[in-house]
Amino acid sequence: MRILIIGEGGRESALAAKLQKDSRVSHMFFANGNATTDAIGKNVHLSEIKELRDFAIKEKVDLTIVGPEAPLVAGLKDEFKKHDLKVFGPNQKVASLEGSKAFSKKFMQTYDIKTAKAVVFDSYPEAKEYVQNQQYPLVVKASGLAGGKGVVICETLEEAEATIHDFMIRRIYGDAGIRLVIEEYLEGFEASIIAFSNGEKIFPCIAAKDYKKVGNGDTGPNTGGMGSVAPSPEFAEEHYVDFENNILNPTVKGLKAEGFTFKGMIFFGLMITKNGTYLLEYNMRFGDPETQVLMALMENNLLDVINDCMEGKEIKLKFKDEKAVCLVMCSGGYPRNIETGFEITGEEKVRHSQLLYAGAVRKADKVVSNGGRVLNIVATGATYDDARKKVYEDASHVHFDYGFYREDIGKF
Repeated sequence: MRILIIGEGGRESALAAKLQKDSRVSHMFFANGNATTDAIGKNVHLSEIKELRDFAIKEKVDLTIVGPEAPLVAGLKDEFKKHDLKVFGPNQKVASLEGSKAFSKKFMQTYDIKTAKAVVFDSYPEAKEYVQNQQYPLVVKASGLAGGKGVVICETLEEAEATIHDFMIRRIYGDAGIRLVIEEYLEGFEASIIAFSNGEKIFPCIAAKDYKKVGNGDTGPNTGGMGSVAPSPEFAEEHYVDFENNILNPTVKGLKAEGFTFKGMIFFGLMITKNGTYLLEYNMRFGDPETQVLMALMENNLLDVINDCMEGKEIKLKFKDEKAVCLVMCSGGYPRNIETGFEITGEEKVRHSQLLYAGAVRKADKVVSNGGRVLNIVATGATYDDARKKVYEDASHVHFDYGFYREDIGKF
């Protein structure tokens, strides 16, 4: 098979590393890829949907797997389908469940999916007036895509007003913030459940834990993810039952009612409170960095699972009875003003873990940072502590100027 993977992060590296073990995969192409995918297959510098379509036709690509959300929200699946090109992912309408938080919240409310109370705003004065009489903390979300950074937990009225101004007037995330979702703050712990869809049923993976804050002890601004562990240490069977009854099953019902059948991934971002499990958001693709730990533990052949989903078959997911930890190393200044262009050294000293590049490219005989989240170090072990020790020992050998990482991934 000839496979095209769209994306350039650690998630795409993890998928590529899993798929390269399959003898049926003859060629792998990556748009735009990174230093890991460059060593596994061929990186091609394409971004426009029509460019990707033409490349897939020219190279006789059998299957396209989409990592990030933007191409799906822009309608890549719809365009590829016109030319009988297979894509593992939803069409543009279904991708709106991620691309528009306002659309997603309405879907949740319509189908009685357990979620936080929320109001959608298109008007700056109305949004500003609404927050005057709310309880704090309060959550302000940019409705559109903001790279995982468009959610702010506001502790005070002043912070809420400033956030609304940043999103709607200053437009720090462009058009993503001209519509807002303002919702009640839920206190508890988060969990991520990524699931495969075969067009009829949804098959969840084990729950993972994502560390979203940039600093130790969950401090500082939100990021795309500073690390992850699987299975989630806090997510118990009772939480899963709540998830299944009040989120998963109503979601399946809602998807069918709306005609939103798709073959691809759906990601449930959850908050578990003293009052049960709530849905924070949908993502319509593999999560990052959750994919890295799930691929490390998945016993199934990934290509078999994807092919079975594409053909509408039942699947049975199997995971090792082990723990996995993923540590994300970042560029200085991340998630705001990042510093890049620095050589990465020490890869050859990584002994106990898997090193997956993300925001890094090969230049001649060097690997150089070119993004915010530069690389991932992933390990498994009998316990979280076993996996964690491997990751941090290997991380101590990898260096690039101004690089940093959290020191508490896997400590919970």
